[in-house]
Amino acid sequence: MQTTRIIQSTPSAYNPPLLIKFILEQSTKYEPDNEILYRDIFRMNYRTLNRRIAQMAHALTDAGIQAGDVVGVIDYDSHRYLELYFAVPMIGAVLHTINYRLPPEQIIYTVNHAEDKAVFCHEDFIPLLNGIKNKLETAEIFVLLSDRKDTSIPTPFLSEYESMIKGKPVEYDFPDFDENSLATLFYTTGTTGKPKGVYFSHRQLVLHTISVMTALSAIDSPVRIHSSDVYMPLTPMFHVHAWGIPYVSTFLGMKQIYPGKYEPEMLMQLILTEKVTFSHCVPTILNMLVSNPKTKDLDISHFRVIIGGSALPAGLAKATLGLGIDIITGYGLSETCPVLTVTYLPHRLKQKMNVDEEVAERIKTGRAIPFVELRLIDDGGRSLPFDGKTVGELIVRAPWLTQGYFKEEERSKDLWEGGYLHTGDMAYIEPNGTVVICDRKKDIIKSGGEWISSLDMESLLSAHQAIKECAVIGLKDEKWGERPVALIVPNEGKIIHEEDIKNHLQQFIQSGHLSKWAVPDEFIFCKEIPKTSVGKIDKKLIRMQLAGGK
Repeated sequence: MQTTRIIQSTPSAYNPPLLIKFILEQSTKYEPDNEILYRDIFRMNYRTLNRRIAQMAHALTDAGIQAGDVVGVIDYDSHRYLELYFAVPMIGAVLHTINYRLPPEQIIYTVNHAEDKAVFCHEDFIPLLNGIKNKLETAEIFVLLSDRKDTSIPTPFLSEYESMIKGKPVEYDFPDFDENSLATLFYTTGTTGKPKGVYFSHRQLVLHTISVMTALSAIDSPVRIHSSDVYMPLTPMFHVHAWGIPYVSTFLGMKQIYPGKYEPEMLMQLILTEKVTFSHCVPTILNMLVSNPKTKDLDISHFRVIIGGSALPAGLAKATLGLGIDIITGYGLSETCPVLTVTYLPHRLKQKMNVDEEVAERIKTGRAIPFVELRLIDDGGRSLPFDGKTVGELIVRAPWLTQGYFKEEERSKDLWEGGYLHTGDMAYIEPNGTVVICDRKKDIIKSGGEWISSLDMESLLSAHQAIKECAVIGLKDEKWGERPVALIVPNEGKIIHEEDIKNHLQQFIQSGHLSKWAVPDEFIFCKEIPKTSVGKIDKKLIRMQLAGGK
């Protein structure tokens, strides 16, 4: 077999590795005077951002952080977090974004499992840190993150962030090293067992950034971004690099707004006063915004949002569009960095659609972004067709997927069985490549030998104007195997009865969108639905609670 011809480099030629520092370098090329804000407390431009990152790099190395060391961060979405997104990996260390919403015992596990040498901690979480620090096996350095100007340094902190960088040189000669070096690490919030560590290299993060930027900037879509946009994350920076969008925004030199602790009034104030044009969030956060009575009196028609984390219900999508907010769906996993697909709705198609048709397209999982390869398989691992009806497990390949679970060889083998990453999501794919997620493999309901999608049912239920939020799960049934049960949270001030909901679903039965046997056997009305630490509906907990009550 003939081999390929490898490029021969001139000895003096520069063959740069793909490193995170090259993302930062782009930030001052286009809009160096654009601002990065933290709440209503702090402002800087991209020139200052670059200088502060250099200062933090000096501070880290002076504190004894070396290449390969792990640096943990417990913070809200902030300018400091953004600086650490760059400074830590750019010196060759590893950024561990810690999920502060996990139970203390799980935080202890993740910090010890990751072998954090340093931990940066916001002052709000000092009680949490004090309760766990004696159980942290490798942490030697603690740095305080404070919003106050005059801050005493309590035990066990070495220093406070601003004091730590004060007086440090504003330039740093960031080294070149292998692009496959570990850059970031965080832990998934699975509902079974201990959290699983997923990790990404410099090369993976750079390629993910370029691909997401291409999908959101170059391809015709209702949500298109560019350097003149104003970005504010509405997902935590500890969760999958805030979907990688801070890296994209920095590459483009966008104005960026970091809201700190999520407080509805502060979020709305920032959206309005800073004229935020672009964000991303889970449906729960979007629902809070849309259902707020004050929102209806505000002009937020400049706002564009990517929805992910869980399915976007049709009712919520329609209500959001009614406020003038442009939305699309994005899809991915913690293991995939995360973005795999986004809604594709070019202007030429959108013009021909009525509102309901447009909503139906926007809530689909979307098409693969550049460099993503998708397949559907059955339980035997056989490929299934992209015919818009055959449902199978979605498996994927892309240059930026985690190469395994951190220090967990057997789980990693299961994740990558057959050379594709197994998402655990059941889906069908239309002939044009549009993906539609039907359910998590563990959440899809099998009743009388037929599949019922909990996501489809939730979407239909959400179209009722009196329903604020809903969740559908399957419970064991002696006759049918499983039967669907729905949890319903009514809108504030609304009264709704089971008969109202059944009448609402009847229209979908008559139109052929719903089978009569798929209607839930029971409707449970409640004030709130249990969520995971990242705002997703916790269906495992719901199943346990309801099964225990029967």
